[in-house]
Amino acid sequence: MDRKIKIARGDEKAQLVLKNAYVINVFTNEIIKADIAIDRGKIVAIGDYSGLEEMDMEGKYLCPGFIDGHVHIESSKLTPGQYAKAVVPRGTIAIISDPHEIANVKGLEGIKYMMDESQNLPLDVYIMLSSCVPSTSFENAGAELEARDLEELIAYDRVLGLGEMMNYTGVINRDAKVLEKIKLASDRGKIIDGHGPVISNNELNAYVVAGIITEHECSTVEEMIERLRLGMYIHIREGSAARNLKELIKVVNKDNLRRILFCTDDKEPSDLMEYGSIDNNIRLAIEAGIKPIDCIKMASLNTAEAYGLKGRGAIAPGYMADLVVIDNLDDFNVLQVFKEGKLVAENNKPLFDVAHRLNTNMKNSVKIKKVNKGDLSIPIEGENVNVIKIIPHSLITEKAIRKVGESIVVRNGKFENGKDILKVAVIERHNATGNIGLALVEGFGLKNGAIGSTVAHDSHNIIVIGDNDEDLLTAIEELERIGGGVVAVSKGEILGALPLEIAGLMTEEPVEFVDANFKNLVSIAHDKLNVNSKIEPFMSLSFIALPVIPEIKVTDMGLFDVKEFNFIDIIADQKALR
Repeated sequence: MDRKIKIARGDEKAQLVLKNAYVINVFTNEIIKADIAIDRGKIVAIGDYSGLEEMDMEGKYLCPGFIDGHVHIESSKLTPGQYAKAVVPRGTIAIISDPHEIANVKGLEGIKYMMDESQNLPLDVYIMLSSCVPSTSFENAGAELEARDLEELIAYDRVLGLGEMMNYTGVINRDAKVLEKIKLASDRGKIIDGHGPVISNNELNAYVVAGIITEHECSTVEEMIERLRLGMYIHIREGSAARNLKELIKVVNKDNLRRILFCTDDKEPSDLMEYGSIDNNIRLAIEAGIKPIDCIKMASLNTAEAYGLKGRGAIAPGYMADLVVIDNLDDFNVLQVFKEGKLVAENNKPLFDVAHRLNTNMKNSVKIKKVNKGDLSIPIEGENVNVIKIIPHSLITEKAIRKVGESIVVRNGKFENGKDILKVAVIERHNATGNIGLALVEGFGLKNGAIGSTVAHDSHNIIVIGDNDEDLLTAIEELERIGGGVVAVSKGEILGALPLEIAGLMTEEPVEFVDANFKNLVSIAHDKLNVNSKIEPFMSLSFIALPVIPEIKVTDMGLFDVKEFNFIDIIADQKALR
């Protein structure tokens, strides 16, 4: 403390001074030309200073490092270290991570793996303990976590609270196990993240009064306004499949700005490398007419304050020297990134490396019972069928009813093909139960083949979609052979595959390798298999299996109506026998 005061007074030199910078102040919405004095990783003073080392910023802008308010690292297909190499050069220096993807495969061991792997990085990785493993009782995951399991980790400093509470019906109906998890976090003064896209009015009040303070699943301005009025923090999400910023940014104004954060949630490696992380949210918000400093505030200070991250999210004395250098406030090009006063990235390139670790206990996670062509057949006996209709740039799907003979072709009593209608199958892959859920999907656009993945939110069973059973079967067999990953198939030929050996979700390969291979797979899906150009093929596929996002999904147990919160038959107007 004595040294800091001397430096601030000008009696001693700081270790590092960034000279001639335009400093963005998120407290007062000002831009002030000044030097920034940094010592031992923290900002000591702002004004006119000299240092043992000096760097001339030459009139460039300095803003606080960005914080992703809600993200699943696993969705990037990258380990935490490789993920850091992708996002830190774009200005993201901290994330609020919910490792529920790997928790659904490997349970508590998976969460511990993510915590261990995310240490000692130039990226602060905070953890929200996974609240819903599995997300519902209507699917089979690789693990189940109760409050007693989470209690082991809740006291850790990097654990900020309880991850997204997808089981909103459990909260509203006072399910004892759900309330026990909420109490675990609230008794320790920790945060509880929300995930309640369909609830409103009295039910939303019940959800909020239980202690849930954030929401990242708003897709309409009406949802967002209703939640803001109840005091919730709103994450405006811009991911790969779910892109809500363009719609939700319309709500942002001077009166509600401080309750709004930015997040990515789920983002493919190719999108991270091409468009960036939270910096992409900022650019899009600026394009939509929001003042640049307000955009920076939503990307930094708001998130820091919402999650209780003291000394982060601003440029001020006593704050961490986590700084982003940009050339202008329109294009928002990130030139340099400082983490605790150390230059860690420049010109979109990391200036750090990460250790390569061998994690054999996270591997060999794909265990399935042999699947035959007959297991993939869908009997059609009625006149109308329920179909999952894809909505571009959204996780929400629509429940559509299509008529046999018009949109659906039936041969020998079984689904043959349809007008832009494909077969999707979800195969349980954790305990080789033999469970297979089947459904029909409209709007995906795939022709002459199949694609598949072991990334299928949230239980992460195998999911495949295609227009013929032979290629569907080939995709399933290849996913088992490579130990999990993503694959594209046509006419019995493997067109491309990316093995994800860690829990079937991630790979230890470098980010550059993953980026190149995943881009190739996306290109194959769009260019060779004719997948709808308005959707991200593999991310959109993965969310067809998530039974907590409206309106209709499919799990390894069957076709699921999220509004009714129960299984339905593929034949319309006929309840499933389950």
